[in-house]
Amino acid sequence: MDIGKYKQLAKLIKDNEVYKVYDLPELKDLEISLTELNPHESTTGHSHDESDEVYLFIKGQGAMENGSQTIEVKAGDVVPVKGGDFHRVHNKSEEILSFWAIFEKYEGRGK
Repeated sequence: MDIGKYKQLAKLIKDNEVYKVYDLPELKDLEISLTELNPHESTTGHSHDESDEVYLFIKGQGAMENGSQTIEVKAGDVVPVKGGDFHRVHNKSEEILSFWAIFEKYEGRGK
């Protein structure tokens, strides 16, 4: 499925001056979430002990805090996040930074 079709099927769960976040409700145990992070903005960042997470960057460039590291990211990069590690994405560019976050649903997000 392409991103346009995904957005038609997904639920827009956040839409503000920082980003848009779309979650796909049709899977029982796995969340596939698309974030479109506006230029020069950052996600709030978080950690969750309940699940690991994988970030797949599909458009733009920026940086990602992942545990004790900050790494440069761009379209095509994959970043695994261990459960319990704080993670946050920063858009350092003039264009939207888009990425998928894939994780097991947990209480407070998807369940």
